[in-house]
Amino acid sequence: MKPRHKKISFIALAVIGLSLVTLLILNAFKDNIVYFHSPTDIKAGKAPVNQTFRLGGMVKDGSVKHNKEGLKVTFIVTDTIKDIEVNYEGILPDLFREGQGVVTQGKLNPAGIFMADQVLAKHDENYMPPEAKAAMDAAKTLKNP
Repeated sequence: MKPRHKKISFIALAVIGLSLVTLLILNAFKDNIVYFHSPTDIKAGKAPVNQTFRLGGMVKDGSVKHNKEGLKVTFIVTDTIKDIEVNYEGILPDLFREGQGVVTQGKLNPAGIFMADQVLAKHDENYMPPEAKAAMDAAKTLKNP
């Protein structure tokens, strides 16, 4: 084999190897990305079923129901236009309250109930997660055009 052919073969092999590594890295990122959806997005069918994503908004007043036999909690997350029921089993953050901003992570089941495996509450009365604030602002503009 001529030196020129060896060089071309080496370059082709390097490009194939680099492409394979890039493909594997992008595939790993795809599996770890968690998207954010508002209740309005979910009701519009924009959220995936049985796939992990984040849901954010406000905890609706009067919606929190604790199960007396365990750590199961049911509450409603709203963006002032649409509501989504959330089921969670675990210890809620200390700052979790009705009427406060919340972001939950989990999966939407086929019945339209969000099965949360993580609940994140805001850390003071002036803070709201950026995604939840944007969803609330978008809901307000839809409500009051």
